Order: sequence, then C-alpha cells, then structure tokens
Amino acid sequence: MSLAMDWISAPAGPLRGELVVPGDKSVSHRAMMLAALADGTSRIRGFLEGEDTRATAEAFARMGVRIEAPSPGERVVHGVGLHGLAAPARPLDCGNSGTGMRLLAGLLAGQAFDATLVGDASLSRRPMGRVIEPLTAMGAHIASEPGGLPPLRIRGGRKLQGIAYAPPVASAQVKSAILLAGLYAEGETAVRELRPTRDYTERMLGAFGWPVACGPGWARLAGGGRLRATDVEVPADFSSAAFFLVAATLVPGSELRLRSVGLHPRRTGLLAVLRRMGADIREEAPRDQGGEPVADLIVRHARLTGIDVPEALVADMIDEFPALFVAAAVARGATTIRGAEELRVKESDRIAVMARGLRALGVRIEERPDGATIEGGALGGGRVDSAGDHRCAMAFAMAGLIAETEVRIADCTNVATSFPGFIDLANGCGFALRTIAE
Repeated sequence: MSLAMDWISAPAGPLRGELVVPGDKSVSHRAMMLAALADGTSRIRGFLEGEDTRATAEAFARMGVRIEAPSPGERVVHGVGLHGLAAPARPLDCGNSGTGMRLLAGLLAGQAFDATLVGDASLSRRPMGRVIEPLTAMGAHIASEPGGLPPLRIRGGRKLQGIAYAPPVASAQVKSAILLAGLYAEGETAVRELRPTRDYTERMLGAFGWPVACGPGWARLAGGGRLRATDVEVPADFSSAAFFLVAATLVPGSELRLRSVGLHPRRTGLLAVLRRMGADIREEAPRDQGGEPVADLIVRHARLTGIDVPEALVADMIDEFPALFVAAAVARGATTIRGAEELRVKESDRIAVMARGLRALGVRIEERPDGATIEGGALGGGRVDSAGDHRCAMAFAMAGLIAETEVRIADCTNVATSFPGFIDLANGCGFALRTIAE
C-alpha cells in the first residue's frame, strides 16, 4: 500500500517551456478494452501509464488476454475475440477508476462466467446504480452493496436483449456501459441522452470495425458482430493539459506550449469558458491523430474576469471543474456555476472539497447543490485537503503558485491514477512543488 503523501506548493515565477502531458485516459481505457475483445493483434501508442488504466489492462490479463509493454506508453494487445475471455480466478480490481468499473460492468454482463468488480475506498463510495439499472433491463444480473455501491457481482450466462434507454443523468460512462453490453445483446441497443456527452466509445467502436449509428446525444448499434484489431494513437489528455492551461494563465509572465493535445469537441468546454473569461490560448498545427482532433496549445498569462458558466458547457468540462474553481478564485468579479451536480459523485464531492479548500485560502464562495458562486480575489496560503481526489490535488497545486504563502495539500497519493510524473513535469516548467510522505 502506498504511503499517504502531502504536497507543498509555493509561489513561483513565470512558467515557461514545451510540455507533453500523458495520454488521454478515456481513450486509453477504451482502446485496451476493445483491443482485448478484437480478432487479431492491436498496438496502442500513447497509452496512459496511470494506475487507473493499468488496472483495466490487468483486469483483461487476468481474463486471459496477452498484453505486452515493449516501451513506456506502448501496449501490444493480442485480442481473444468477443467471446474469448476466460473466467478470472479472483475479483477484478478497478482501483480508483469509475470509468473502468462502469465500462467493465457492461462488457462483463454478457459473458458466460461470473465476475466480481472491486475498487479502492473512494471507488467503493461511488454510485453504480446508474449502470446496474439499464444493464438489468437488458437481462443482466448484478448484485451490489446497498445503494448500488461496489463491489459488483456479475452473474454470467445471462442472455441479453437490446433496449432503448434514456439515462436520467448525462454520463458518457453510463452510455458506454450500455453500448458495450449491446455488443452481446440480441437486437438493437439505443441510448438517447438528456445532453450530448463524449462519444469516445462510439468512435472507438467504429475504429475497431463495429457499425455504430450516432450523433449528438444519441447512439445505437446491433449485437452479433465482431471487432477487428487496429492500431490506436492516443492523444495527449486534455484534462491533464487543463492544469497547465490554467496555471500559465494565472502566473504573470508565463508562456507554455502543450504538444498534441486532444481536442475532442465534447471535451473542451473549459477551453471555451477560459476564453470567455479572457484567457489567451491559441491552437496551432491542428491535425487528426488516430481519429481524434489534436493541436498544439500555446497559453500566455492573462487577467481573467468572472462569468456565469453556460450550463450547455458543463457536461463538456465535468472533469476540469477543479481547475476552473482555482481560475475563478483569482478572476475579477464573481463566477457562477450551475447544473454541475455530477461533481458531487466523482472521486470526491468536488464541489465540497474545492469550496472547503478555497475558503481555507481566504476565498469567498457560496456552495449550492449543483454548483457554486466564487468571488475572485487574492489567495492566502494555508492547509487544504484534496480528500484523495487527484484532480483536486492538482488544482490546489496551481493555487499555491499564486498564493501569498505556501499551500500544503493533504492526501495527494492518488494523482498517480491519472497523471504519473505530474510533479516532475510541473517543476520542469517552473512550479515550486515538493512532496512530504506521511
């Protein structure tokens, strides 16, 4: 078990340099899953070497898939076909990954064998009823702890039927779980959403040769097909780039270039919001990489002004809100966030964690069930608690750059789940960040 780790982030001068952030976590998860179920051998380049994605790879290895790692960020996956997985000898550990657990629940619902999905303490508090309900309607049998909490015990040998489903929450993970179960179902499986969410699963299925009809807010597919092995180039993760976009915007004199960042249209809500607030972020060398739009992002320091965040953009930036909270804390005027209740059930209650932390640094913030109003001003130093949430920890590290004195951030160990090497990369461009093992 890893030691608990605190960070200390100190005020710093201009951030400069050219960075390559790790590969996209969402794409890495899905590429590994579909490559494992494909006919033939797939090569994944840019695979995120984080604990979450490694947990997904390990789950498939325990189900008989041979996976090679010839170099960091590269995986060669020898697919076993849609019906070639073997029963695991023990529970499959998803670690801290809600994406891994929800998508695996969909894939495992149609297998011939029983399987159990477990996770760490944080994941064990995250709601899984939102995937259990539609999968059960398709014919799956999934037992959970009271309230739909993990572990998930999935009974094999169930005959699945396609359904038409409208999730009560806008969630790409829920949509993906249903579509992946639909690969094993008789007939057509269709999902229609309250608001459009990210279509990584639909794109990835298409890349592996499975016919999918889709558009903003809807997708459908028929079961009974096969997946064909393909090579995948994983773009740099926009959610990881977000911390450096905000940090360089806030620290006077800064200029950073972030290379080959994925700019999936359902992922870049933060980019639109920062620009509305006055950020200076340019895109250069736009191109296509493995079916995903990418570009280099050049960000320079700019003074920000608070805004009302459009609710239409909330789903497209749900993972980036911790970074936005810090940007709003030093913007001129107030920033209001509404329609973001999904933040309550992430790796932590991100509204509460960010509100408590920013108050500890002297920020005036009014918390609401679905968001907050943040009054911009100066940040003092002090102690904050990330509650074991990797994105909150990295957001508070940015706050330390522009605070009056050092910021000590508790419980940062889980940053390794999504951004291994964050400290080295951050310090390499000008952060003053150090660790303290507890």
